[in-house]
Amino acid sequence: MRLFLIRILLAGILLGGALLFFVASVSVPNLNSFDERKIAESTKIYDRTGNILLYDVHGEEKRTVIPFNEIPRSVKNATIAIEDDSFYQHFGFRPFAFLRAVFINILRGSFEQGGSTITQQLAKTTLLTPEKTILRKIKEIIIAFKIERRYSKDEILNFYLNQIPYGSSAYGIEAASESFFSKHAKDLTILESAYLVSLPKAPSYYSPYGKHTKELDGRAQFALKRMKDLGFLSDKEYEDAKNQKVKFAPARSQGIIAPHFVIEVRDELNNKFGEDAVETNGFKVTTTLDTGLQQKAEDVVDKYAESNEKNFNAKNEGVVAVGPKTGDILAMVGSRNYFDTEHEGNFNIATTHRQPGSSFKPFVYATAFKKGYTPETTLFDLPTEFNPLCTPDGQPTAGVDKDKCYHPQNFDNKFRGPVTLREALSQSLNVPSVKTLYLVGIPDSLATARDFGITSLNEPDRYGLTLVLGGGEVSLLELVSAYSVFANDGVRNPYRYILKIEDAVGKIIYEARSQPREVIDKNIARTISNILSDDKARAPSFGEFSALYFTEKQVAAKTGTTNDYRDAWVIGYTPNIAIGAWAGNNDNSPMEKKVAGFIVAPWWHEIMDFATSNATSSVFVPPDPFEPPAGGPKPYLRGEWRGGEEFIIDKISGKLATPYTPPETQEKRVVRKVHSILYWIDQESAQLKNWEGPVRAWALANGLSDQNESVMPTAYDNVHVPENFPKITKLDVSPQKTTYSKSDTVVFRPRIESKFGIVQVDYFANDEYLGGMKTYPFELALLLTRLGEQNYITIKVKAYDSVGNTTEFYTPLIGITR
Repeated sequence: MRLFLIRILLAGILLGGALLFFVASVSVPNLNSFDERKIAESTKIYDRTGNILLYDVHGEEKRTVIPFNEIPRSVKNATIAIEDDSFYQHFGFRPFAFLRAVFINILRGSFEQGGSTITQQLAKTTLLTPEKTILRKIKEIIIAFKIERRYSKDEILNFYLNQIPYGSSAYGIEAASESFFSKHAKDLTILESAYLVSLPKAPSYYSPYGKHTKELDGRAQFALKRMKDLGFLSDKEYEDAKNQKVKFAPARSQGIIAPHFVIEVRDELNNKFGEDAVETNGFKVTTTLDTGLQQKAEDVVDKYAESNEKNFNAKNEGVVAVGPKTGDILAMVGSRNYFDTEHEGNFNIATTHRQPGSSFKPFVYATAFKKGYTPETTLFDLPTEFNPLCTPDGQPTAGVDKDKCYHPQNFDNKFRGPVTLREALSQSLNVPSVKTLYLVGIPDSLATARDFGITSLNEPDRYGLTLVLGGGEVSLLELVSAYSVFANDGVRNPYRYILKIEDAVGKIIYEARSQPREVIDKNIARTISNILSDDKARAPSFGEFSALYFTEKQVAAKTGTTNDYRDAWVIGYTPNIAIGAWAGNNDNSPMEKKVAGFIVAPWWHEIMDFATSNATSSVFVPPDPFEPPAGGPKPYLRGEWRGGEEFIIDKISGKLATPYTPPETQEKRVVRKVHSILYWIDQESAQLKNWEGPVRAWALANGLSDQNESVMPTAYDNVHVPENFPKITKLDVSPQKTTYSKSDTVVFRPRIESKFGIVQVDYFANDEYLGGMKTYPFELALLLTRLGEQNYITIKVKAYDSVGNTTEFYTPLIGITR
């Protein structure tokens, strides 16, 4: 027996020695690599509030390292309760828990049970491979012992909570909090903490966006119960937390919100800092995006996508919203679905150059107003050939190809005769718009567009006069940004994606600065806004209550449709926001032959209505009347299209007006000679023949033959002359006193001589209007208390006769006592 025990002892010594030799010979990573490890912190891109995470840039890991004191106690306690309830008592390894796990694994024939402490899990996730072998388990235990000797428990727990994966590419508690609850870890509730610490055991299985949400609920409740049992929660805290509900942030498609916008932001970051820095330096990027508006825009695009494709053969849509006062890009939808590869969803139509159709017209009309034309300036909307080498009816002359002739049509193939620039722009008439471009010039119109931020139009010879109908190419983003200048009274704020960038420790390393610059006179900007928001002016073309109309809101809007129906646009704005929408096909194939008012306007209206629902003010400042040019306004600039020689008559006498003729009896007339505006501006123009022919034919067909100077009177107004003016010979005042008291009532009665009869007498006290009398004897009874604290007054009497002659009479001062 004794020999047997000796043999057993020797065997134990040999086995223990062998085990010690084996452990000593196991190669484990140097713990210094744990000290020196640099946890790559991902760059996080947020919305404009800085709270909603749009995207986490770090390959497949999203991580933000935060100090231990910013991790809430509820997270620390819940983690210990559910993962390692003796964490603060052991030395990195729990033998009994390990043996229990080994026993269960033997029974089940797997390595499902780990029995690992928090320290072991930290070792495994930072220094070891994920393989499940006995050797790796031994290494894990050895490293855990070393970590425990070097670091405090709080340090180990801090490493762990900033390191482990929680699912949805979120590593560390801060990234998990932002991903699942759109908040910082320090703001987590007890119940939210319980849910998050439930995830690391099996992040995919317990994902709140997966199929096992009931199991997640159960594990979170288990975590709460363990916290209560361990004394981390009072009975009241436990009951309160147990009965609460959590609300997870919306699931991100592929971990991203507003993907087209985010891609643009990331490109801008890469250009600033380089890709490596963006992926590892832990920047916090606060962007300009309004997630509420972005979500609405995406929802509306999705809502109409199927019907747009079915009814109009439009397979893609895009939306951009910009804040005029800042240039902030508030929303960007580059396609109906970024992840729809069948429809090239990752193609960003918002930054792609497409023909804008008539939506380019406002920049040409703004150029016209800069040059002295007015909203009342009138052009003829008639069939017009704009190539001087072609005949007025659109036929080429010898040696000219027919396709070089250019005679645009209106969208409804109708012509309206004389129209003002206001009518032409608001109704989007093509012929007057091409004429306007010719009058103001292509270079100056392009210069205006560049001032507004449109940089892509650099081939004027290619565009020619088609420029005003969208012959060039612009992006939706640039166009919306340019329209925002009109919204902001002519002040441009370049569009921007980023508000500020902070480094990993919260230091601001970039902050956007406003760069406002006035690029056009505010009165011209206000005039364009006034025209584009004039529902009555556009009604003949779009209808009185079209999708461009808003009840109780003033919204300026312009449509655009290319001639071949490849692009349909609506750009609209208020003083606070500009929103543009586009529909078409990425491959440039045509849609059904419908104008933008049918294809785009209904869903653009829905987005604009949402965006302006809480606006404090949606009213444009009305423009001032245009100042006449030096030497007086020329008839054609004021809209007089019937002729170039004007005269003014007195409507009563029928003779030429004089300085004595009252304004209300004057009438401006013209010696009728109907010509195109080019006739009055530039009779040497090569275009004159083609402009004049249709206009002269139209005038003849409408009975508007030419007149000569014989229609002008030769005599001058002899009714409104001084000798015919009425005369007030006396003003009777009753009662007659030297001074009056405030309580007195004084009656005034004028004595008037007049050739044409008096129709009204007005009374004034110290130029304050008192009232008017229209029947004889034209007397006024005045209670002096009405005059307030005035002690002396002068009474003025103004009399009007039946033909508009007037006269005035003043009394002496009347003293008033209290």
